[in-house]
Amino acid sequence: MSSISIVPAANPQPPIPSQDEKLRDAADKLEATFLAEMLKSAGFGKTSEMFGGGAGEDQFASFLVQAQAEQMVKAGGIGLAEQIFNALKGDSNGSS
Repeated sequence: MSSISIVPAANPQPPIPSQDEKLRDAADKLEATFLAEMLKSAGFGKTSEMFGGGAGEDQFASFLVQAQAEQMVKAGGIGLAEQIFNALKGDSNGSS
């Protein structure tokens, strides 16, 4: 009789993010939230009468502003996420 070796199955779970990845994600989310609030203060997300307005448009305008802010962060943002990341990481001089 031949012997059959048993190979353990590959782990189907995604890898656990490192502490730095978690901090970077938190910093990016905070910058996106900050930018969304700044965009709202600047008047972005206000509905124009040209598109009909209405309750639905008013309710979903905040989602549009948040999505725009998230894209701004993905494109490099304003540098706030980097400062927040360094502060959370405990880097007092701001360098990696």
